Amino acid sequence: RSDLARDIAAFVPDAQPLERLINFRTTGTTGQPLLIASHPLVAARYLAFHRRALRRFGVELQSGAGAVGVVLVGWQQRCFTYVSVTPLQGECGLAKINLHGDDWRDPADRGVYLDAMAPEVITGDPLSLAALLDVDFAHRPRALMSTSMRLSVGLRGALEQRFQCPLLDLYSLNEVGPVACFDARLDAHVLLQHRLVVEILDADGMPVAPGERGEITLSGGFNFCLPLLRYRTGDHAALELREGEWVLSRLEGRAPVRFRCSDGGYVNNIDVTHVLKDFALVQYALVQRADASLDLDIYGRASPDELAIRDALLALLGRDSELRICHVREVCDKVVQYTSELPEGLAS
Repeated sequence: RSDLARDIAAFVPDAQPLERLINFRTTGTTGQPLLIASHPLVAARYLAFHRRALRRFGVELQSGAGAVGVVLVGWQQRCFTYVSVTPLQGECGLAKINLHGDDWRDPADRGVYLDAMAPEVITGDPLSLAALLDVDFAHRPRALMSTSMRLSVGLRGALEQRFQCPLLDLYSLNEVGPVACFDARLDAHVLLQHRLVVEILDADGMPVAPGERGEITLSGGFNFCLPLLRYRTGDHAALELREGEWVLSRLEGRAPVRFRCSDGGYVNNIDVTHVLKDFALVQYALVQRADASLDLDIYGRASPDELAIRDALLALLGRDSELRICHVREVCDKVVQYTSELPEGLAS
C-alpha cells in the first residue's frame, strides 16, 4: 500500500488510454489514503458483483426509473454527500448521505428523508449501519450491505432483526473492489471475482497449504487501470474449497475503530483521517491506550506541522486528551493505521 501511495502512476499500464481515465481517493483504514486510478467501465462493474452477491440471498434488484436503488450511509463528522443515478438500472436514483446528527437541521429529518427515498438497498460500513439503528423511520429495504470493515455477529443480528431483510457482509477493498461475500451456510466468505487470483501467504511471502491461515494476497482483478501483482492486503484468512466453491474462512479484515474523546463521547476513525488529510504525512498510526491516552506515530520525514497536527487532533478528540507524537524515520511496508486498547474501541 505504501508503494501505491508514493507513486500511483507507476502502476498504471503505460498503454492505457487517458481519455476516460478517472480517479478517486480512499480514506484508508490499514494504511495511508490512496489515489486510485479507474475508468467508467470499472465503476460500472461494481454493480455486477453486488448483484452476484445479492442473488445468493434471493434478492434480484428491481428498482428502475423513478425509484431509488441505493442509499449509501456514512457516519462521520465530515462526509462527502451527493445524489446521482445508476445508468445500468434505468437511471434509478442513488444517494450518499451522512447520518451524523450535526449534518442535519434536525436529527429527526434523517428518518423523514429515508422514508421519502425508500431505497431498495442500503449500504454502509459497521459504524454507519450501527448508527442506522438509532434513526426512526418506517421504510424497510430489501437488503443491507456492509463493506470496508469487520462486521460483528451481534451487530448483524440486531440489524437483520430491525429491518427484517438479509445483511450482506462484503469483503471489499477500494484497490480491487468486492472480493468475497459471507455465506452463513458455508461459514465463510465466498469469492466473487473470476479474474482475481487470491493467494494466502505466510510472513515470509510463501504460499501456505489450503486451510492454513495467512495474509490475503491479490493479483489481477477487474480494474484494468490498476492491475495488481501479489498485492498484500494486511488482512488474514484461510483459502478452502467448500461445497465446490472457493471461500475465505476465518477472515480477519480491517476492524472498525472509534476513539473516546475527553468528554466521554466517541469519534469514527474516518474523522481522524479527515482532520489529518491536509498535512504532509507519508504514513501514520494512531493508538488509543487502555488509559485513554493517545499515541500518534508519524513515519518517514518529520512533519514541520507537529503543533498544527496536535491542535487538529485535540480539536477533534478534546483539549484534555493526552496525546504523544513520535517520529519514526523509516516508512513501513504497511501499518495498522488505527487501533484501540479500550474494550469499547471496536464498534460492535
